[in-house]
Amino acid sequence: MKTNINILFTLCILLLCACKSGNASNQCENEAPRDTITTFILPAIPTMMTAPEQRADFLVKHYWDHVNFADTNYIHHPEITEQAWADYCDILNHVPLETAQEAMRKTIERTNADKKVFTYITDLADKYLYDPNSPMRNEEFYIPVLDAMLTSPLLEEIEKVRPKARRELAQKNRIGTKALNFNYTLASGAQGSLYQQQTDYILLFINNPGCHACTETIDALKNAPIINQLLEQKKLTVLSVYPDEELDEWRNHLNEFPKEWINGYDKKLAIKEQQLYDLKAIPTLYLLNKEKTVLLKDATAQAVEEYLLMKSNK
Repeated sequence: MKTNINILFTLCILLLCACKSGNASNQCENEAPRDTITTFILPAIPTMMTAPEQRADFLVKHYWDHVNFADTNYIHHPEITEQAWADYCDILNHVPLETAQEAMRKTIERTNADKKVFTYITDLADKYLYDPNSPMRNEEFYIPVLDAMLTSPLLEEIEKVRPKARRELAQKNRIGTKALNFNYTLASGAQGSLYQQQTDYILLFINNPGCHACTETIDALKNAPIINQLLEQKKLTVLSVYPDEELDEWRNHLNEFPKEWINGYDKKLAIKEQQLYDLKAIPTLYLLNKEKTVLLKDATAQAVEEYLLMKSNK
């Protein structure tokens, strides 16, 4: 034991001397903070908050209280940081939308402490909230991220071009706003428009027949009892639209669509070329009401079915 203490003492003396000498002094002074990140620490929710909505509200507002966004060590621990981010995105679903959006905006603004951290966190936002393959994608949560990027002092103007374009596209056909009108053409050559539909609900289904995800969605909609029930009651219109120009491919798959649906294509390619609708994810589903107000945007077939079931049971 005595030998170990002596060795430790000697090492400490040597280290101290090294720090006091020439170049070594600069190295010690500029040495990065020791990496002590081993876990993510959640904020302590006050015990008097017992209602789930109170606890969720506190959590989303204080979730990152123990995180120093100037510490770049978080970038090197995705098993901690990325998992914390995924959990945070999930918690946002349990508070009102305005609360979630404000919390997200403030979170991104806090990362302005360091550009590496800012880039890392906004990349996570892209991955979880924007990527079409993410089951957690949520444009309403992603818009505050874009807003924070556009006002960030860390980004050059050239770096704001992409978030600006995404922000402009996200603004179109938002939930609670009127969907943009367009014309479609049937296989017979007859034409119609989105705004001509007068049923209680319009399910806009933009797809590329033949793609695996499109086939899965077609099957899910065909086998949803509530959708078939509303179609039979003339309370729902399913408007399937092909947005591309390869019409032979579209015609080859016409028999896959139920005859009760309207199945057309965008002859003028307005949806794609004018970016009337965001097509980063194909297929994409929009549920509208009779006034063409967007009820669900970029939804799954399951989400559409659950929404219609909820409304029909009221």
